[in-house]
Amino acid sequence: MTQTNGKLLLTGASGFVGGFVQQEARCVPFSLNGDDVDLRNVRDTTNAIAQIRPNAVLHLAAQTFVPRSFDDPVETFEINFLGTYNLLAALKKIGFAGRFLLVSTGDVYGSVAPDELPITEAQPPRPRNPYAVSKVAAEALCFQWNETAGFETIIARPFNHVGPGQREDFVISGFAKQIVAIKHGVRPAVIETGDLDTTRDFLDVRDVVRAYLLLLEQGHAGETYNICSGAERSIRALLQKMLQLAEVDGEIKMNPTKFRPSEQRRVVGDASKIHRHTGWQPQYSIEQTLQDTIHSWELQTA
Repeated sequence: MTQTNGKLLLTGASGFVGGFVQQEARCVPFSLNGDDVDLRNVRDTTNAIAQIRPNAVLHLAAQTFVPRSFDDPVETFEINFLGTYNLLAALKKIGFAGRFLLVSTGDVYGSVAPDELPITEAQPPRPRNPYAVSKVAAEALCFQWNETAGFETIIARPFNHVGPGQREDFVISGFAKQIVAIKHGVRPAVIETGDLDTTRDFLDVRDVVRAYLLLLEQGHAGETYNICSGAERSIRALLQKMLQLAEVDGEIKMNPTKFRPSEQRRVVGDASKIHRHTGWQPQYSIEQTLQDTIHSWELQTA
């Protein structure tokens, strides 16, 4: 995989996606003394940028967990919006003139009627949670800097991405952990779930990372891109497929406390724009992604 010429800076390097970026591309993790820089800290952010002096930036760092954004919306805004501003301001101080990819989210689209599916980039954002609101604000900020600050900014809107190593508080990884525990006899054969009767557009994290790097190379400045599979899959069907792959029998028990407020019932995206501009398309099947996610929990249990 090629990268933008020069020094590629990665924020959020210690996160789920950041680890896969580092496997795929030569990049400089945005860290200070081995720890991720807190973008809310202007001095540390400014000092780190002055030291690294990147030629391109892949901005992953964010507070991404929707329930947490309801619990502490101020923290979410400070990290996702003000943190992005601090990063842009620090880059401006060193005369940055490279490419800046903001990783936003498909969650910004919010409530989309079934007859408007699949979701294209032309769909106006209608955020329904503080996390999505913070990302809409960060998108607007980056677009403004593209227009007025001499930067080339690109916005990526990934839909649900999954894969080995994801935290258990995300639905597919949470299922995988429970299934592996049942298989090893360390918990009763009961799978606790949230609302299973919704659909989502799931994409393997490794395909997502390839999309980010291609956008840094070939994406059009000032443009926004969906990153998604284009396949609508029900949560229930995916759980059943995972049980089948692991050869586990388990009772499915829905827990109302796991239901999210303002839940979108159906989600599927359209990735034709990124395909047209970069040639990107998914390489991993959903079966491979699920199998690899289960296997990653197997390795932790062994």
